[in-house]
This record gives sequence, C-alpha cells and structure tokens, in this order.
Amino acid sequence: MRWLVLWALTATAAWAEGEQAGDFDYYVLSLSWSPNWCETTGDARGADQCDARHDYGWVLHGLWPQYHQGWPSYCRTPEAPPSRRMSAEMADIQGSSGLAWHQWKKHGTCSGLSAAAYYALSREAFDSVIRPPVFRQLDKAVKLPARLVEEAFLKANPALEPDMVTVTCADGFIQEVRICLSTSLDPVPCGRDVVRDCRLKDAVFTPIR
Repeated sequence: MRWLVLWALTATAAWAEGEQAGDFDYYVLSLSWSPNWCETTGDARGADQCDARHDYGWVLHGLWPQYHQGWPSYCRTPEAPPSRRMSAEMADIQGSSGLAWHQWKKHGTCSGLSAAAYYALSREAFDSVIRPPVFRQLDKAVKLPARLVEEAFLKANPALEPDMVTVTCADGFIQEVRICLSTSLDPVPCGRDVVRDCRLKDAVFTPIR
C-alpha cells in the first residue's frame, strides 16, 4: 500500500512539473490588461511597467503549452536559456524582461523550441490577435460585464468562437483574455480547465495611463 501512495505522489508531481519538452496539445495565449494589473499588483511593487511613459494596454502575459486537461511546466529541455538581451527585447509586448524570462522558464521550456524560437512564436501569436481599440479609448475607469470584453474580442477576430476565448477576473478587475491556439497558431477550442469565464457583471476596467 505504501508504494502505491508514493507512486501517486510522484505521478502527481510529475504532472505538475518536469515533463518532457514538446509534449503538449495546444497553446493558451494569455493577454493581460496592464492598467488593471498595475492597480491590483504592479503599483504596490513599484513596477516600471506601470509608468505612464510606456502607454501599455493589452500585454502578453505568456504563451502556454497546454494539455487537453492540465498543463506542463518547468520542463526538461536541452535548449539554452535566453540571454538578458533576448528577454529585454520582449519587454515592448510583455511589460518587463523579468516576465519574459519567467515565462520561458515555466512555459517556454515545455514548447520544445529554442529560447529564440519561443520568443519569436510568442510575438507572432500576440500579433495574430486583434486587440479591440475601444479599450484604449477609455478616459476613466468603468464597470462592465466581463462578457462584453469577450464579445469585443470575438467581433474583432471573426475566426474566434466563444469556446476559444475566456476572460478572467481578479480582485473585481478584468484580469486577462485567454485565447486557445494550435501549435500552428490557428484558433482551437479550449479545454475544460481553461474555459472558466469570469461571471462578474460589474468588473472594473481602468484606462491607459
């Protein structure tokens, strides 16, 4: 019996971390609304991303390899990590080089790609989705149903269907839009553990700084 318990614990740990690189089913492209992240987290950290000179709106949180159920992380890979310069060059769409590095370490290692190729694919995925311009036109904070954010993305991206997009909230704010993509970056339905839409009808959405 004891060996069964130990095996179960080991299997659970392996499911969470340390899988073989390149073994996954699809990607989740995660877009974060930077002003809201700054309100809930970044300002308290003194994050440079929150300085108004950057004019950040939707930024790339990450491109995450995903299973149909669950996801790999911190995978074993023979690929060398990205250089500081490579990570710094991602800050224009990710807000900081530190986030870019963390995303490589946790998720990029599972892609089966080199660091340069993973960063390039992340940028390509980010550029493949039209971010609705209406959100950049806000001049004050508003409260809105989270479903309106999803509807705006669906309208701006006709190839997307409702089961390919999900919107998350944190601390009463719109947090992220997550879009499911194939390994060739075509839109695909999300797995059950990804499609967990925020149901708030009065989620806060703050304007560009």
